[in-house]
Amino acid sequence: MAAHGKSISQASDRWSGLRNAAFGVGSAILIVAVSAPQAITNLGAFVQRIGFQPHTPDFSRIAAAPAVIQLHLYSALTALAIGVVLMMRVKGTTLHKLLGWTWVLAMGSTAVSSLFIREINHGDLSFIHLLSGWTIVGLPGAVYAAKRGKVSAHRRAMTGMFVGGLLIAGLFTFLPGRLLWTVFLG
Repeated sequence: MAAHGKSISQASDRWSGLRNAAFGVGSAILIVAVSAPQAITNLGAFVQRIGFQPHTPDFSRIAAAPAVIQLHLYSALTALAIGVVLMMRVKGTTLHKLLGWTWVLAMGSTAVSSLFIREINHGDLSFIHLLSGWTIVGLPGAVYAAKRGKVSAHRRAMTGMFVGGLLIAGLFTFLPGRLLWTVFLG
C-alpha cells in the first residue's frame, strides 16, 4: 500500500482526474477561440458587442426559468460537486460506491433533461445534445465495467463524462445568450 491507504495504482493516478479536467477546460477555451477569433483580435469591440456587463449575479433569472432548465441546472451542479469529491477520494470504498450511484443518477437526470431544452436552436437539437447522448449511453456501460471488475475502463468512461459532460458542457453555458451568461455576465 502506498501513502494515505491508497493502492499503488491509485496513488500514481492521484492527479489524473485534475489533469483531465484541466485538459478539458483548455480544450473548451481553444474551441471558443477558434470559433470566435474576433474575440482574440479585437477584444474591446467584441466585449462591447456581446453585451459583457459583469454584475452581481441575478438569481431571479434562474427562478424564472422553465422547470426543466431548473432541474437540469440543479442536477448538473449536484453531479459537479459529487464528481469533484469522487475524483479526490480513494476509490472502491463504500462511500465511493454510494456517491458514485448518486452521481450516476444526477448525470442521468442532467443528460435526459437537456434533451427537453431546445430554446437556443429554435426547437431543434443542437451540437451540445451529442454530449447528452454520449452520457446516456456511456453511464450504463461505465457502471457495467465497474461491476465486471474492469476498473480501467470504468475510470476512463467516468472521467470522460465528468470532463466532457460537465466541465466542457458547463463552459458552454456561459456563452452569450445562455442563461448562466445572463445571470453572471450579461
